Amino acid sequence: MKKLLVLLAMVGALGLTAPVAAQDKAPEAAAPAAAAATSAAPAAAEASAAAAAPTPNKGDVTWLLVCTALVLMMSIPALALFYGGMVRSKNVLSVLMQVFVVFSLITVLWCVYGYSIAFTEGNAFFGGLDRLFLNGTFDSAKGEFAMAATFSKNTPIPELLFVAFQATFAAITVCLILGAFAERVKFSAVLAFAVLWFTFSYLPIAHMVWFWAGPDAYTAASVVDATNAKAGLIWQWGALDFAGGTVVHINAGIAGLVGAYVLGKRIGFGRESMAPANLPMTMMGASLLWFGWFGFNAGSALEANNFAVLAFINTFLATACAVLAWTFGEWMFKGKPSMLGAASGAVAGLVAITPAAGNVGIPGAFVIGTLAGLVCLWGVNGLKHMLKVDDTLDVFGVHAVGGILGALLTGIFVSPDLGGPGMVVDWVTGKTGYTSYGEQLLVQAKGVGLTVVWSGVVAYVCYKVVDLTIGLRVPEEEEREGLDITSHGESAYRS
Repeated sequence: MKKLLVLLAMVGALGLTAPVAAQDKAPEAAAPAAAAATSAAPAAAEASAAAAAPTPNKGDVTWLLVCTALVLMMSIPALALFYGGMVRSKNVLSVLMQVFVVFSLITVLWCVYGYSIAFTEGNAFFGGLDRLFLNGTFDSAKGEFAMAATFSKNTPIPELLFVAFQATFAAITVCLILGAFAERVKFSAVLAFAVLWFTFSYLPIAHMVWFWAGPDAYTAASVVDATNAKAGLIWQWGALDFAGGTVVHINAGIAGLVGAYVLGKRIGFGRESMAPANLPMTMMGASLLWFGWFGFNAGSALEANNFAVLAFINTFLATACAVLAWTFGEWMFKGKPSMLGAASGAVAGLVAITPAAGNVGIPGAFVIGTLAGLVCLWGVNGLKHMLKVDDTLDVFGVHAVGGILGALLTGIFVSPDLGGPGMVVDWVTGKTGYTSYGEQLLVQAKGVGLTVVWSGVVAYVCYKVVDLTIGLRVPEEEEREGLDITSHGESAYRS
């Protein structure tokens, strides 16, 4: 009976009437039927609204939960092991400690104010404060979660899930910088710098590059903003960054280079042996990075969809190409292929494919991965010597150089003529289709340029503020003895 009443209401809503012959034969039935239809209309409207309301897809939610855990693994333990194995034995624990604690610090700050500044509506450079302490993401009284849009418009995810996913991106970005000035920095200075740079460089760059439509943006009325006024500046330009080439790698690489210059070279650099303490540890770290990076890149599709699959295979393929390119390049120019080189090649390929992961096709993965291995090999050898800088773990040579390469090549290989999907901007702006190589390459270059300048200037100011207040560098005798003992009272190895 209930279904019949709903059906009658729908018929009435469409303006349909019973046949005239039926009305003539049963006039007495018309009034009750009309009354029933009228009373059923609100129920029908409610049922229709409930059916139309988007609900989270369990597969998407599960996929993004797994990807969040994978990206967390990229920092602890993967990045910590990768970095820890490359420093001298007297400084291994100091690097592990820095990565572990900075990751935790940024995670807390992200939930306090970082997410709100990066991913709520504000201006072209900063978001607002609507989500301080994650306010509004969960209504405990009603037991309801706020929903946020994915790129398919009609399938939301819990906003707290996106908060967690992006927290891992923010935390690993700050941790990447630590490798540039390892073995000579105060632990207190590391924490102070992390807070400042995260606030004034990572958050605005993330806001400028990645548009997040926010709670309930999957409703039809707020999907397309023709003026693009709610998006950040680099997004408005139409720059493509699928998983963080600018936000994560160029941003961190430039900050690392500035830090290496400001702190100066390590004592004995260029004169004393500074061989890595544990290359097997570095190899394990690189392998875990590769594994976790599938969450980083494929997870950035925000759904278990075709773009996640594309990002997954591109990450797989480009990294393998970069390992081979670096290995054979090093073999050719240095006479011997090294384990450290192969591990570095893997990271270079992962970095370069990050902005392109879901934006290019298979041909792009081949080219980007191969060029990343060769170009970053030059970055940590030729370019590093040209710059005359002691970038301890080659943060600039791998992350900045690889990130710039990947961001620029994304503008070329997104073209359908080269196997790319051809999407320049997604549904939020309502703009699709590939225009030309030159136009998109110029847009990519603008995004890279702004990121380089913004990160460099902010990093320099942050380093100087910390240096003037608590000091950046440990005393010479502590540096010679090693930071494990002098800063933390522990040793990684017992003789």
